[in-house]
Order: sequence, then structure tokens, then C-alpha cells
Amino acid sequence: MMTKKLANFAMGQWLPHAGAGISQYDAITGEIISTCGSEGLDFGEMMDYARRVGNPNLRRLSFQQRGLMLKALALFLHERRKSYYPISYRTGATKGDSWIDIDGGIGTLFAYASLRRQFTNAAFHVDGDAAVLSRKGGFIGQHIMVPRRGVAVHINAFNFPVWGMLEKCAVNWLAGMPAIVKAAEPTSFLTQAMVKDIIASGILPEGALQLICGPGEGILEPLNSQDVVTFTGSAETGRMLKAHPNIIAQAIPFNMEADSLNCAVLGRDAEPGTPEFELFVKEVRREMTVKCGQKCTAIRRIIVPEDRMEAVQQALTQQLAKTTIGSPAREEVRMGALVSKDQLQEVNLRLQELLAENELVYGGPQAEFEVIGAKRQAGAFMAPTLLRNERPFERLAAHEVEAFGPVSTLMPYKELEEAIALAQMGKGSLCASIATFDRDIAREFVLGAASHHGRILVLNRESAPESTGHGSPMPALVHGGPGRAGGGLELGGLRGIKHYLQICAVQGHPTDISHIGGVFQQGAEYRESPVHPFLKHFEELQVGDTIFTHKHTVTEADIVNFANVSGDHFYAHTDETSLEGTLFEKRVAHGYFVLAKAAGLFVEPRKGPVLLNYGIESCRFTKPVYPGTTIGVRFTVKEKIDQEKRSEDDIAKGIVKFLVDVYDQEGETVAIATILTMVKKLNQE
Repeated sequence: MMTKKLANFAMGQWLPHAGAGISQYDAITGEIISTCGSEGLDFGEMMDYARRVGNPNLRRLSFQQRGLMLKALALFLHERRKSYYPISYRTGATKGDSWIDIDGGIGTLFAYASLRRQFTNAAFHVDGDAAVLSRKGGFIGQHIMVPRRGVAVHINAFNFPVWGMLEKCAVNWLAGMPAIVKAAEPTSFLTQAMVKDIIASGILPEGALQLICGPGEGILEPLNSQDVVTFTGSAETGRMLKAHPNIIAQAIPFNMEADSLNCAVLGRDAEPGTPEFELFVKEVRREMTVKCGQKCTAIRRIIVPEDRMEAVQQALTQQLAKTTIGSPAREEVRMGALVSKDQLQEVNLRLQELLAENELVYGGPQAEFEVIGAKRQAGAFMAPTLLRNERPFERLAAHEVEAFGPVSTLMPYKELEEAIALAQMGKGSLCASIATFDRDIAREFVLGAASHHGRILVLNRESAPESTGHGSPMPALVHGGPGRAGGGLELGGLRGIKHYLQICAVQGHPTDISHIGGVFQQGAEYRESPVHPFLKHFEELQVGDTIFTHKHTVTEADIVNFANVSGDHFYAHTDETSLEGTLFEKRVAHGYFVLAKAAGLFVEPRKGPVLLNYGIESCRFTKPVYPGTTIGVRFTVKEKIDQEKRSEDDIAKGIVKFLVDVYDQEGETVAIATILTMVKKLNQE
């Protein structure tokens, strides 16, 4: 029987690899699934195609459109997610492991789709506030971020063939860049199964995604300075790729997320019998066995008070003994297999290095264990393995060697500063955990260990019920870490998107900067509108549309009445005899009175397209307003953000930000705010 050849997707078509390829094996049965390879692919042509076709197709879409594209793709894959589970089982992943990989990846698509609401309806991003560069405000600077004109090349690891692809692609697609995914050979058959569905869906524009299922040797040579490379895998391989001459010569952004020697620390307050002790043991056991320990975030070092070494060892070994190992198709199985026999051999080699300095207290290469629903010798099965290091400041292998499987080392500390020092000895990690209900301990550990970690979980009885756990990267939080962990950053909400955008500082007159960025800047030319903005539909409003309101002279009665209505009797508003030594010359109007009065001046009372005012984004009071001061408002359309209809019955609408500039009789700003309004669209289709 002929072995199936796994096809690559390049330049819009599925292409079987040339040559014999690399065999891919079922991690449970040892059977050959298919062969994969990248022979015959022209990486230069693939990148040229991505830059010529995929990049313009994505770049011309707005952030809103790209976000809706991600949402549609997430919904499409969510409906089909169960079809990927049987394929995932063949990688050695259990049902729970597969949920993390498949549903977690799709969930990341949903999360990044929702970020579209933080962008305007433009293809680029205006980053932060403008910087005033001159005394009179006629010369300003504004950072904008535009999609890079290249392709994102993702070199992924074998342990998360779906999540590893989607968590990266969700970000580059939202940013407006196409991707070439170089999947890891042992599990690329699962990645390919999903990519086939993605391509068939037609949701992505042409050129947005290409897939390499084989080794991809030479993939870095055709890159140029507009491209981006991300890498997930071993620190050793990552350093080698990062030092590639072409990466260095063209200053190509290279984001590295490497396996690290993550740790979990038991706080001194967490005695046996406390919720924190039980949570700690449970979390360590889970991180040792989920994905058979093949996680870049897995706990490799277990750091506990020296007087609790025996208690933790006993509790943990009891939990590990309950771990059922075998075929993921069996409901009772909680740990599957390593991805391949080659990986099993690699883990055992690293384990031998660790055993040279550490005592084996559970499991190990010679351990006897039952395999449910499969033959132990046929698959890549391994027992969870616990080591013990009594002298972690002298025996350093546990801080330097990683066995990428269900292997962890228990080690003691005396005082918390020692625990922090041990955590730092990993030389940079993706994440750490501390189990404690003492907030002083938590604070001291976090501030001491944060320099060496990308993420820290504080685990206790209050956080545990809703905690996602030590090893779960979240789309809204950064995934990465310093040093050994690679020094990179993935996810992190908007932070991750910026890897695929080029930042540019634009300098000029506020009118020019407003026109370029689509966000009104103070000092720009007003576009005085004969029609009140509240009487215009979303499509009719233009950035810069302005009305100048009637004016009002503030009186002492205004201040007294507002104090009585609001209950705000702060001395500066009500007691003129108490102003000596203050910044005020006399009784001053409440800032919120000024804002409230401004609303009375700019609001159009007649019914119109404005559906509601739902908040103030920013507000500052810049100059005291005394009785006798005359105020008016410059009311300007600052920014527009499109919204999609949530259902057929929903009202078509968008968000409009208005700049409320309250000024006095001298023309000086006394208060400035940005308000948010929801405005109905003219076109309700």
C-alpha cells in the first residue's frame, strides 16, 4: 500500500512534495500516517506571491473588515472543530489536550476578531496622542502604524499544530499581512487538515495563507526587510535561526518564543491542608501531564520551602500515580503519548543528563505502567517523572537542561529571596506561578521575579475558581519571556499586532495630521457645519465637522446651585474664606459643572440620528473658571468607528467621538473632553 503524500499549499494551489519525504507516525499505534516534505517548493516564488497578491488584498481592508473576516473564520472552524479531534489523537494528544489546541486556537481567532472595535474604520492605526512640538501648537507629531509590505513567516513547533498556527495568523491577518506557515513535520498532518478547510471556505482573500508541511530548508534566504519571522521551538534552534546572515543583514524582525525552564513556587504560608497547598499540587500535576509535558509553558522546576519537601513529594507522587496513560480514544485516559518515538528518545537523553545530578523519586525510563487501549511498545508512551534536587544552588542541571516531556524537578528554598533567586536561575522563562494567600509574599515574589519572566500567576483560593492555570497563554496577555525564553512577544492584545505594523512619526501642521490620520487634532482647521452634528447620520459626518455654540456667563448662583444638586461642597467651590495658600483667586466653578454646562450648550434637543451618549473617553480641566467667566464650546467630530449589525433586526450604527473644547472669553481652553456617541446610519441594510 502506497503511503499518502501530504500536500503543501503554495501560490494558491495544493502541491504534493517531491521526493521520498519524511514519514509521519501515529504516536499511539506507531503506524505510518503519511509523508511530508518541502522538496520542489520555490520559497522565493511563494514569498513573492504573498507580497504581490496576499499583502495588497489584506492591506486594502480596514481593521473592521479584517476583524469581521476573523470572526467569520472562527465561526466556520468552530462548526467543524470536532472533525479535527480524531486527527489530533494521532499526535498523542488526549481529548483535553486537543481541546486546548483546537478550541483554544479558534478562541484566539474570536478574541482578535473582537479587537477590531479598538480601531477606526481605516487600514492603518493612529497610535496614541499627538505630541505638540511648538510653543503655539502649529507644529505637531503623530505616530501612525501601517501594515508592513511583506509576509509573515511562522516557523511552528510540533506540540500545538492548530493553536500555534491560529494564535499567530490571527494577529498578522488583523494587522494586514499574509502568512506562510511552516508547520512542524511530526504533526503537520493536523495543521494541513485545518488549512484545507480554511482555504475551501473562501473566507480569506487570495494569498493570505500558504502552508509548508515539510522541513522548509532555505526558507530564510528569500526574506526581505518588510517581512516578519516568528519562531516557536527549542532555544537552541531559535538562536541558530535568529543568527541567520539574511536576518541580520536586512534587520528582519524575528520574534522568538522558546521552550523555557518555567517554575512553580509554594509560598511559606501554604502548609499541608491549606487550599493553596492542594491547588499547588494539582497545578504541578496538571502541567506535568497535559500534552504529556510537551508544552513550552510546562512546570519544569518545583520550588518549595525546605520543610515541605517530603509533603509535596508524597502528595505529588500520589497524584501522578492516578494518571491513566494510553489511547486518547478511551474516555478514562488522562495522558496520551509523546509525539513520536524520536521525541521519546530525545526526552530520555535529556533525562539521563538530569539524573546525573538529581534523584529519581517517581517514574523514569524503567518505570512500569499500564497503557490503556494501546500497546506500550508500539507508541511513544512515557511515565510522568519526578526528580529531586536537594542542592539546587550547586547542582545546576535542572536550571539548564530541559527534558521536553512529563519531567519536573523538586527543589527546596529557605527564605523567599532564595525562591526568587532559584526562579531567576532559569535564565528567562515564559511563566512562573506562586501559590500563596499572603499578599505580601505574592508582591515580593512578583516584583523580584518579573525581570526574568513573561507572565506570573498568583494562585490561591480566590483566583483558582476562575483561573485558566499556569500554562495557558491568554490572547489579551503577552506570551513570551526574556533570555532563554527568546526575548519575544506574542499575543498581548494590541501589543502583538504591532509586530506586523511599521511605526512612523508624522510631523506637520495639525490640519495636515488630522487629514492624514483621520483623527481631529487640536489646532487643526475647523469645518464649520451649518447643520448640527446631532442631526447628521453616521455616513454624513466628517472628521473636523464643527459647531460653535452659544455662550454662557458663569455666576455664583450657578456654583451654589450645582453644589446643592451634586452634593459637592468642596471648600474651593463654597467657602471663599478658605482659599489662602491655594491655587485659586476666588470661589471657583466645579469642573463637572463646566462639563455639564458645556453639554447644555452643545446638545441638540431635537430627535435625530444620535441614539445615545455612552461615555467620556477623556476629560481634563485646564484653567479655573470663576464667576463672571464666559464660556463657549467648540464641538468637533474627532473620530469615527464603524460597527457591524449584530442581527438582521439590529440598528445599523457607528461610534462617533466628539471633541468638546470649552473655552473662555480670552479664547483659552478651560476644559477639554472626548465623548462617545452612538449614531444611526442612513443606510439600514
